[in-house]
Amino acid sequence: MKRRTFLRTVGAGGVAGLAGCAGGSGGGGSTSTTESATTQTQTGTTTGMAGGTPELVVATYGAFVDAPSTSPGPWIKETFESEFDATLTFATPDSEINYFIERALQGVEIDADAYVGLNVDMLIRIDDRLDDGLFADVGDVDGRGEVKDGLNFDPQGRIVPYDTSYVSLVYNETMSDDGTFTAPETFDGLLDSEYEGDLLAQNPTGSSTGKSFLLHTIKAKGPDGYLDYWQELQNNDVRVLSDWSSSYTAYSNEEAPMVVSYSTDQVYANREDQDLAKHQIRFLNDQGYAYPEGMSVFRNADNPDLAEQFLEFMLRPEVQGEIAQRNVAFPATTTAELPDDFAEYAQAPPEAVTFTYDALRDNVSEWTQAWERQFASN
Repeated sequence: MKRRTFLRTVGAGGVAGLAGCAGGSGGGGSTSTTESATTQTQTGTTTGMAGGTPELVVATYGAFVDAPSTSPGPWIKETFESEFDATLTFATPDSEINYFIERALQGVEIDADAYVGLNVDMLIRIDDRLDDGLFADVGDVDGRGEVKDGLNFDPQGRIVPYDTSYVSLVYNETMSDDGTFTAPETFDGLLDSEYEGDLLAQNPTGSSTGKSFLLHTIKAKGPDGYLDYWQELQNNDVRVLSDWSSSYTAYSNEEAPMVVSYSTDQVYANREDQDLAKHQIRFLNDQGYAYPEGMSVFRNADNPDLAEQFLEFMLRPEVQGEIAQRNVAFPATTTAELPDDFAEYAQAPPEAVTFTYDALRDNVSEWTQAWERQFASN
């Protein structure tokens, strides 16, 4: 079956059936709205071959297209199609990148041109399972030189970052007798008895936010000290829930005054006219853990030139600004055009920290498994 026909005819059940052995979500999201897998298979115009108009199929995670709050996908589709003689179709298989890994392992044709929403965990998974990977070397696409230092996470240059989030604490000033609750300034401060039971976090084995926080503790305490640190957090009654949504719901219900979340929290709170005293940001040790997202072109894409044009489009200053606002994340480039109110409420850390691809590929499974064994035993 031609891949374009496949994308227009297969339903959500068909995609799930082909990808059923992939194992769960790929974890594509960077913000509070993107950590759960979508049930939608594709969004947008799906008849792009009519009249000879080329069709660009861009795979992504569901919330990039249809988040409960706001999504960049529909605006990107409309804007791209208004300029390029092409139809843009978003494909959102339930198992995200795992769907394409399984197709490659089965020797089945990849049914998309580009992927938006890649992170370092996905890249490690791809490289561990596929000798030839999934993506082409996209080279020096226009705008790539404007990407901020430290956001490039692919040592082979296949992935181009298009946005980033920073994991931080969010705290509620009103949750004290005098309405002046303040989060600690350091990781060590979280261990003080005055903060007993005050922190909500996420399980790093199933949550991108939780994994980022775990990795930040490893940065702060070292591979030989982070488990001792987490033992002390447990002694101070940290509450670890399954994912971001569960923990943030508990935080919103004032079950605790602090939650591990994102430093763009005030952007969404301000947009929804919420009390900003309940959405204060704290960068522990004056640092935020960077969680960039990237995009690339599939090897053997039907429309590789058009796919590279799409990547260049995504890096334009005005498009970077729109993605940041609609995805509630920071742009990847230094030239993004952002309104003043976004810059006012989106807080960047004094220092961004992260681990390299090589360090994560060599160690992240061991680190998370050790954390899981210790946490489960207590």
